[in-house]
Amino acid sequence: MTNSVTNAQSSVFQSNLLAGKTALITGAGSGINKGIALHFARHGANIVMVGRRQEKLDETQAEIEALGAKALGCSADVRDYAALAEAAAKGVAAFGPYSVVIAGAAGNFIAPADKLSANGFGAVIDIDLKGTFNTFRACSEHFAAADVSLIAISAPQANNPMPMQSHACAAKAGIEMLIKTLAIEWGPRGVRVNGLSPGYVADTVGGELFMSADDGAALKQKIPLQRVTNVAEMAEMALVLSTPVSAYMTGHIIALDGGISLVGGGAW
Repeated sequence: MTNSVTNAQSSVFQSNLLAGKTALITGAGSGINKGIALHFARHGANIVMVGRRQEKLDETQAEIEALGAKALGCSADVRDYAALAEAAAKGVAAFGPYSVVIAGAAGNFIAPADKLSANGFGAVIDIDLKGTFNTFRACSEHFAAADVSLIAISAPQANNPMPMQSHACAAKAGIEMLIKTLAIEWGPRGVRVNGLSPGYVADTVGGELFMSADDGAALKQKIPLQRVTNVAEMAEMALVLSTPVSAYMTGHIIALDGGISLVGGGAW
């Protein structure tokens, strides 16, 4: 699997755009969130990475430090608020208060509802929805004085029912309402809360799952732009949401999905 953001990536933004700012990113050991961490590091941010596998965080930290940026990997499960709060505190002690927080940790699998166990359903709700709340709540004790950007990772399933994804649909729908509620509550504090809803991302485990049968040919036919996206595009849009470009945007979810949500299409 290739991750296009691990290589040198062009950007429309200046390389020092996030200089001196601290960003906490959950799920940063792999996939989209790792790509975001590397992209933000290239733009000067200090990166606090949270994930369950310390060895993956160590790998990402080494890549970030090779770029000349600073990073700290903290092993924690987003379902465990106490562990997450401890990780958030460690990050602040290392680099200072948070200007950007990205709740990206997620879990998913394919299962028909009548075969889905209560534990399986609950696991996805706990990782995705509860994990998003835990991330934002733990970091809320350590926000920068002004101009704070929170980003939650959603998915088209939040608004488009998808068979065999009842757990993910429920979790992502909850995340989007959480985004809007926190945008209202925390706006007076100078905190913006938005979401990023990726479609099918080629260079991730999830993307390869949906495209494995025919290299995605059938899936791409359902997407208006006739292609899938990649980690690099996700990272650049996350950067947009973390900069003054979006200073007056809050409570919104950016659908970076090639138009698949417009036609309500799923992978099958």
